[in-house]
Amino acid sequence: MTDPTETDESRTVGETKVERLLAKYELDGLGAELEARWTGPPGERESLRTLATAFNRRLLEAAMRDAQLNPLAGEVENLYRQLTSDEVSRGVQTEVETRLAHRGVDVETLDSEFVTYQAIRSYLKDVRGATYETSPSDTYEQGQRQLERLIGRTTAVVEQKLEQFVGAGRLTLGSFHVQTAVTVYCEDCERQYDLSAVLAAGGCDCTGGE
Repeated sequence: MTDPTETDESRTVGETKVERLLAKYELDGLGAELEARWTGPPGERESLRTLATAFNRRLLEAAMRDAQLNPLAGEVENLYRQLTSDEVSRGVQTEVETRLAHRGVDVETLDSEFVTYQAIRSYLKDVRGATYETSPSDTYEQGQRQLERLIGRTTAVVEQKLEQFVGAGRLTLGSFHVQTAVTVYCEDCERQYDLSAVLAAGGCDCTGGE
């Protein structure tokens, strides 16, 4: 499957793509759920990209149920990842698409129905009138979480690659785990800090070079 895209054809007068899909699949209450998850209290708000993924998974689940399939716990999430992730080979995607099609799921239509985060944003802001104020502290905390997730992903990728090398016989390692450390060097106070420590402290001990 290709990445979901939003085109001019996805919107008609007074009706967005998200609205049509909510009605088509009878996803009552999902619109309110998306709004609540986007406008929740600081630290609990979810990004538009996260909500788009959640919405698309609900579409996949609904399409499977329409085909008289009862997905097991975790099956929808795994199938969606296999259908859309850039880390999954085209061969695997084709295999999953074929398997779903043979079980009665209209994969081609479903592919065209998957939405982007822009579609979710348009629905929440233009249709539901949802909004929230972002304070400077919220932005800082969100940035911290983004850095933590980035470091976590880097660690996971390194571990995965090392395991592949070991499995292919290109590298010999015993039991191992990867630790990713990011340091910040302040040229003014000529000291090095662990990233998490400098973030938690709100800065370094720098006195401006005096």
